[in-house]
Amino acid sequence: MKFKTLIFLIVVIITTSCSFFKKADDRIPIARVNEAYLYDDDIKDLITDATTKEDSVLLVQNSINRWATQQLFVDGAMLNLSEEKQATFNKLIEQYKNDLYTKAYIEALVKKNIDTTLANDEAETYYENNKEAFKLNEELIKFRYVHVDENIINFKAIKEKFQRFNLKDKKELDSISIQFKSFSLNDSIWIKVSQVMDKISVVNPENKDELLKKSNFLQLKDSLGVYLMQINNVLLRNETAPLEYVKPTIKQIVINKRKLELIRELEKDITKDAIKNKQFEIYN
Repeated sequence: MKFKTLIFLIVVIITTSCSFFKKADDRIPIARVNEAYLYDDDIKDLITDATTKEDSVLLVQNSINRWATQQLFVDGAMLNLSEEKQATFNKLIEQYKNDLYTKAYIEALVKKNIDTTLANDEAETYYENNKEAFKLNEELIKFRYVHVDENIINFKAIKEKFQRFNLKDKKELDSISIQFKSFSLNDSIWIKVSQVMDKISVVNPENKDELLKKSNFLQLKDSLGVYLMQINNVLLRNETAPLEYVKPTIKQIVINKRKLELIRELEKDITKDAIKNKQFEIYN
């Protein structure tokens, strides 16, 4: 009798101890489907300070309904799908989880170790060896422009400075640029003609060819004023894009190649280290 009482007391103590050390789930359930619960923490990010009370109620209700519908389908699948089918899905889920973890870890390692600098000589070498890959599929120009009111007091002086455009002229035009409706005085960079046409509505398919003439000056009017445009240089379709224009693309290509090489090295090294540290072994 005493032995049975002792056993009973031990069981009670063990059960009580397990319950005591078990972390309490203090989350607040807001919905249940069979044995699954939806908690307030699961939907707290749906509502922001800017959300109205009416919208909040609607968002929460819709979210609960979507969760319940999905959970009911999942429960139905667990009851009706074959064990073989469920096993296949579980393998896919496990593989997807592994792929996510692997990708995140590799990306972190690559980010930490990759060299993202590109020396000029490296860019030039890649460019010279792959010029055929850099044929233009649209026109590029180097140009500057200002858009001013047609009746602006100093229009003649602005036009003169704009066309001559020495260092002093550029500085003076910069200093009065607040008078311009819009402008771009940096004529040392290549720009797509399509971008020019998108930005400057007065340029259209009918007068586009005027943009494609080197050293050409244009003066075009619209309902808001006058555009002064100076074309410095032109590159047409199928011509080779200049290095300065494609350098960002080359940099991305080179860095992507470095990433692939680094990933291959990481894959080899992690396996070698695991074998060396006896974390990985193949049984005969």
